[in-house]
Amino acid sequence: MSSLTKENINIIVEPLNKISNIDLADLCNITEQSIKAGGGFGWIEVPTREKLKNHWTSVVLLSTNKLIVGRLNGAIAGALQLSFQPEKNEAQKNISRIQSHFVAPWARGYGLAKSMIDHSISISKENNSKSIQLDIRETQEAAIKLFESKGFVKWGENPSYAFINGSFIKGFYYYKDL
Repeated sequence: MSSLTKENINIIVEPLNKISNIDLADLCNITEQSIKAGGGFGWIEVPTREKLKNHWTSVVLLSTNKLIVGRLNGAIAGALQLSFQPEKNEAQKNISRIQSHFVAPWARGYGLAKSMIDHSISISKENNSKSIQLDIRETQEAAIKLFESKGFVKWGENPSYAFINGSFIKGFYYYKDL
């Protein structure tokens, strides 16, 4: 395994509208790695590969979702799921939501997470969103700092947000008006 310096890294952030077999394998691999590293993806235990494949395939198929991926030298190394309200929800049609956001442990430190957030904000604006929202476990300290540095404002807390290893974990709610 060779190591690359940051100067040799090519970063691309883009929406993924169709998943190739290679992209699907990358997404499944980085999801497994992030779950094992406590990545706050929602899963506590790594699901079967089939469940992961079904998850990522369905994210792309839903018309209310945008899957934004970050690539390092061509391989998917991070993902952000951006959701919009269906047309029938007129009261919230101008609100987008970050449903999940993570970067593989081996790809952290290159600015990929920041770039995916910036891209999600741009896509939200292009889709006439006036606000972008998310929720996050209190244990995701690096992600919390990142979202706050990007201007997201914490508006609330839920003391029983998640239940992990026999204990409740607090969750935080954030928004950023566009």
